[in-house]
Amino acid sequence: MKFLKLIPIIFMVFGTFPYKNLVHAEIKSPKDYKVLSNENKKLSISNVEYFIERGDKFIKNEDFDKAKSSYLDARKLAQQLAKFYADLNTSFKGVDARIPKEMQRKGKETLKALAKTNERLSFLYLKTKKPEVAVPLLIETIRIMSPNSPEGKEAYKRLIQLGFVDTQYKG
Repeated sequence: MKFLKLIPIIFMVFGTFPYKNLVHAEIKSPKDYKVLSNENKKLSISNVEYFIERGDKFIKNEDFDKAKSSYLDARKLAQQLAKFYADLNTSFKGVDARIPKEMQRKGKETLKALAKTNERLSFLYLKTKKPEVAVPLLIETIRIMSPNSPEGKEAYKRLIQLGFVDTQYKG
């Protein structure tokens, strides 16, 4: 019975500690914590680059199936990111000019990564003697980057080499 009388005293003693500083994260201010702002984020251009680099390593080791899988993962993620940035861009047009500018910048970076992925995939398909699968990737690169960009010019040169088109682009 005496023990039961001590329970309220124990609660009063331990209940007076503040809870706000008991958990410490690696950041100085909890308000600055952003889940997707670190380097190993899933929805990021750096993760697309990681997949591309991993695919390049598989190509060097002549493991074409794993390289294809890695490039396809990079391509899928880049397409998702580009769509998300485009959606945010259109949603905030006329509301806050800073956000569409940021989304446009990030979208361009993502499209460059997508073009890079398409280039690697088309090279892989050409190496494995599947040019019919490489052609749509090269056309997509021209569409998303424009024929005047270095990526677009390179993609068009490949289309000429494949015999899909005949006319030289002088741009």
